[in-house]
Amino acid sequence: MKTIKVYGPGCTRCETTEAMVKEAAAKLGVAVDVEKVTDAKSIAMAGVMSTPGIAIDGKLVHAGGLPDEAKLEDWLRA
Repeated sequence: MKTIKVYGPGCTRCETTEAMVKEAAAKLGVAVDVEKVTDAKSIAMAGVMSTPGIAIDGKLVHAGGLPDEAKLEDWLRA
């Protein structure tokens, strides 16, 4: 199971990113545990300077704007 953290204050883009992660995981049949991180200090400590951010298994893979669907699927397959 992959551990995924979606970093963001709760804006529309952040909510959309969380939904994209869940949909891509379901499409690929990848088991994921998705955690939403909204605390500003935790977001900064993770190195996310622009939200939304995505970390997979502790590695920050995306920050700022909606992720590209193909890249998101590649990250989940890795």
